[in-house]
Amino acid sequence: PAGTRSAVLNTEARTVEADVLSRRCVMMRLVDFSYEQYQKALRQSAGAVVIILPRSISSVPQDVVRQFMEIEPEMLAMETIVPVYFAVEDEELLSIYEQTRAASASQGSASAAEVLLHTATANGFQMVTSGAQSKAINDWLIPSVEGRLTGLGGEDLPTVVIVAHYDSFGVAPWLSHGADSNGSGISVLLELARLFSRLYTYRRTHAGYNLLFFASGGGKFNYQGTKRWLEDNLDHTDSSLLQDNVAFVLCLDTLGRGNSLHLHVSKPPKEGTLQHAFLRELEMVVASQFPEVKFSMVHKKINLAEDMLAWEHERFAIRRLPAFTISHLESHRDSLRNSIMDRRARIDTKALTRNTQIIAEALTRVIYNLTEKGAPADMQIFTDQMQIQQEQLESVMDWLSSQPRAAQLIDKDSTFLNTLEYYMGRYLKDVKQHHVKADKRDPEFVFYDQLKQVMNAYRVKPAIFDLLLAVCIAAYLGVAYVAVQHFGLLYKMIQRLSLKTKQQ
Repeated sequence: PAGTRSAVLNTEARTVEADVLSRRCVMMRLVDFSYEQYQKALRQSAGAVVIILPRSISSVPQDVVRQFMEIEPEMLAMETIVPVYFAVEDEELLSIYEQTRAASASQGSASAAEVLLHTATANGFQMVTSGAQSKAINDWLIPSVEGRLTGLGGEDLPTVVIVAHYDSFGVAPWLSHGADSNGSGISVLLELARLFSRLYTYRRTHAGYNLLFFASGGGKFNYQGTKRWLEDNLDHTDSSLLQDNVAFVLCLDTLGRGNSLHLHVSKPPKEGTLQHAFLRELEMVVASQFPEVKFSMVHKKINLAEDMLAWEHERFAIRRLPAFTISHLESHRDSLRNSIMDRRARIDTKALTRNTQIIAEALTRVIYNLTEKGAPADMQIFTDQMQIQQEQLESVMDWLSSQPRAAQLIDKDSTFLNTLEYYMGRYLKDVKQHHVKADKRDPEFVFYDQLKQVMNAYRVKPAIFDLLLAVCIAAYLGVAYVAVQHFGLLYKMIQRLSLKTKQQ
């Protein structure tokens, strides 16, 4: 419901300092942005709002970033007919903004004559967009990628499913890079695929569990990729690793910073189950090897009355599969999960590497039953040649966060998806895409085209300049007319005087 699809614009630029914003294109810089000013523009029926973002988000003060991230959900939830644009600043755009700001600020001068004079002589900018109106895309689809490592020891083996959604979300799709949410989750998933592919290469370390890796699409749209993947594997097939004997599903979400880890569950795991064993292994690995990390289990029941699910594991829990999500966030409502401010600079690579090791160590201890075999709690498994590769995680994070990954921007032929599929294919077997198509009768979500617009700024004189110019021309012509009339009378008087003089 946010924003408007009638986004074609042809109106004069103003900054929020101006008294009258009606039918004006209101320009705001992020460093000066406030929700009150934004609402002021909407209340006055502005023609459009342009929010100017700095080229480097890391240069913005943290309190400004935090404030905008708190406002962003409100902007997304608010219905408005005013189009809202986001633009990355450059020298020309800043020059336009500063000139517009100076013109807007001058309107508050005490002297009406000064205001009139400045208004008449100042240069303004007409902001114009062109192109067709946005239209609904009827044949959109959401792609996901899956791959597997088959366990050793028979066909009917328990399966551990590792899931992370790859798409990002924010108030502007083209600026949603999703570094922590959920680039970090995909980075951990790919590193786990690399590590376990090496373990599963040798018979001596080939575990008796199937590992199923799923990079899901549409995570920010109520986990649509996961929903349809489950339907296809559970309802429409006779042969699937999800069909029988799923040990548990581990969802990876926002793991790129902080000194805390939380295991989010819809139902606390029962003692004696493998998911309970994984919980205990996580607690033990953190306590013995990473005491600086605060670990806890967060229990939240699924609220089916809500339109949107809180975490990805809830999609599996609804289908009665044991599942949980691990994240450094304690609440699903954290604004970091849906923000254009979620950039690469916010990722702590050391924390990401540490979290990857915690998950890998706990998962390995469960799959190989190391605690029952007497392995000490502080024994690190992934060392030397098998250690977590921080450089690998950094390069994957650089790649993921270098591009917007909003679901509207990614189709089955996108470079991002092909690269992700190739990367997973290096370590996993049976790698393939899974596509979710919209239900045309009752679509869960509708995507629109025209996500980017080119806006042109034309330097113009204000309308009052034309009015004053017309008044001046009229006055000039009036004076000229009067002068001509007076000159004619004067000429006649001179002629009469000259005639009388001759007669005398």
